[in-house]
Amino acid sequence: MRAIILAAGMGTRLQPLTNNTPKGLVKVFGMPMVERQIINLRENGIDDILVVTGYLSEQFDYLKEKYGIKTIHNEKYDIYNNIYTMYLVRDYLSDSYVIESDIFMNNDVIDRNLNRSTYFGKVARDFKKEWIIKSGKENKISEIVTGDSEEDIIFHGISYWTKEDAEIISKGIEDAINNEKFDDMYWDDIIIKNINNIDLYLNKLNEDDVFEIDSIKDLEKVEEILKSKVN
Repeated sequence: MRAIILAAGMGTRLQPLTNNTPKGLVKVFGMPMVERQIINLRENGIDDILVVTGYLSEQFDYLKEKYGIKTIHNEKYDIYNNIYTMYLVRDYLSDSYVIESDIFMNNDVIDRNLNRSTYFGKVARDFKKEWIIKSGKENKISEIVTGDSEEDIIFHGISYWTKEDAEIISKGIEDAINNEKFDDMYWDDIIIKNINNIDLYLNKLNEDDVFEIDSIKDLEKVEEILKSKVN
């Protein structure tokens, strides 16, 4: 089992913090988000960790010596969405977690023994343009849509992929890059397109398990929550 951390993006919504720092290295409660992810993965026995870098990539170099992780550089990080990042690591997707770099892991949600493809999601309120997850019996995901809602379960930046499903998604990513106009595509679009061909399940997280840090407002809110739990 391995993990892929997607850390190529510029994090414009976190400016000015990301003017000189990659989004994944923004500190939450004193620790860079990606470093906390790596520590959590290693504590669960996952040492094969690949970080896909782009913007200010050299700032991730210290993690290679400190934790033994590997990096792959996406030189087109400022041109395409994350589908191109996933194209670069498509051959590593089998038996792998994929974690977005702006996810702060407050609680341990990594399962070393996970054996089915899984989307991690939790209830969110009053949101716009998020990936909404619809699931049925045994939490099998039947639909993923982009939309607005007053309350629903949305994707929270962590997924796991079996060998069988990884092959389908990897081929879909490759086909999109080779045959389609993919400028505005996300790799989630490939998952949606193949939702009836893969065996994907929902892991519904508790409210304080993980937090997505998309903006300064998100960061301030999360740090206030964490401080209240300490005090």
